[in-house]
Amino acid sequence: MVDFKYCKDSFAIQTHRIFPLDLNTYGFLFGGKLMTLIDDTASISISRHCRRAAVTGSLEELNFLNPLHSNHSVCVESYVSGAHRKSMEVFVKVIGENLMTGDRYLAATCFINFVAIADSEHPDKDFVVPQVQPQSEEEKLICDGYPARRAERLAKRTDYKEFIEKLSIALPWETEA
Repeated sequence: MVDFKYCKDSFAIQTHRIFPLDLNTYGFLFGGKLMTLIDDTASISISRHCRRAAVTGSLEELNFLNPLHSNHSVCVESYVSGAHRKSMEVFVKVIGENLMTGDRYLAATCFINFVAIADSEHPDKDFVVPQVQPQSEEEKLICDGYPARRAERLAKRTDYKEFIEKLSIALPWETEA
């Protein structure tokens, strides 16, 4: 396995026209539709980085910055921004474009975490995914923040585990008030 890969090695991009059926009641791209595009694009980046099966672990810091309008395009760009043993973080940038004027705008950003897994094609459970090497100034900015984001994520995970242990999975009509 390669010790590292450049961010550009995992770069993925999807561009789509926004149609009326993709809109919410306010006339903007439905957030769930955008989340699907984001997860799909990020999964391609992950596959390019580790070349094995991986699953989405969490979607963090999804920030909707500007609404995406009907008949504009939505461009989702992603690349791996950090890696640790079997986990990988993907940075996603969403750019809208008014196709009549050519004006482009930042619509959203987020970080998604994936975990590489052993599967029938790659049964080795002792693998380690490649590290990430940024090159451009933007990649360096994003990747330099990975250790702090990872540390914060791990700290929150302990609190979250305690939280979910207190949640009920009983049928609502079978619980007492």
